[in-house]
Amino acid sequence: MGLAYEFDWSVLWRDPFGMMLLKGLGLTIMIGLIAWIIAIVLGIFVGTLRVTNFRLLRFAASLYVETFRNIPLIVQLFFWFFAAPMLFGDTLSRHINQVSGFNIYVAVVGLGLYTASRIAEHVRAGFTSIGQDQYQAVLSTGMTQIQMYRYVIIPYALRLIIPPMTTEFLTIFKNSSVAMTIGVAELTFQSYQIDAETFHGLEATTGAMIIYLFLGMTVVKIMGIVENKYKIQGLMGR
Repeated sequence: MGLAYEFDWSVLWRDPFGMMLLKGLGLTIMIGLIAWIIAIVLGIFVGTLRVTNFRLLRFAASLYVETFRNIPLIVQLFFWFFAAPMLFGDTLSRHINQVSGFNIYVAVVGLGLYTASRIAEHVRAGFTSIGQDQYQAVLSTGMTQIQMYRYVIIPYALRLIIPPMTTEFLTIFKNSSVAMTIGVAELTFQSYQIDAETFHGLEATTGAMIIYLFLGMTVVKIMGIVENKYKIQGLMGR
């Protein structure tokens, strides 16, 4: 007894479906890279505040991390896309929702804020792994606390946490697939569109899986090069 399903792998490259996958990949990479810039800058800032001597700043940073890290990403995207515009009233809310590419902006910012909370925790862990003797040695040179963090502690801590940062960099591209729930036509969204038009979802989703696999392997390879270049001898390394 043969299979009732008829395979047609040509949907992965046949016009217009092949181009749909490429456009989806391009949008996935764009969302991931821009969100990563937001996440890395904000994450380092918030992570630094979590170890500052100022209690109010520590509390604010901790509140940010615990809030954004513990709420599922999809719920956060729904809030920013559906609920947040309502805070500005009906008229302004309609104008906001009519902005071209609004869902893409929400995906980028939402993914960036979510990932920043995770990076901040890695940064905090990097700071706490540095002994107090090193802090005191830096301050003994006459540096202020701001100079100490800017020129010594933050660069040193970032080198310590490159391995977990590799995981976050990889995860941000995979998490971008959640953006399909607010209508962003990234890679996963496009594979479902191909399924809807051709009824060959197995081939379409398999193609998307293979693309994600190669994208992930590329990210790991790039971060491996970064890790080998900036690793601290004797403390880390593959």
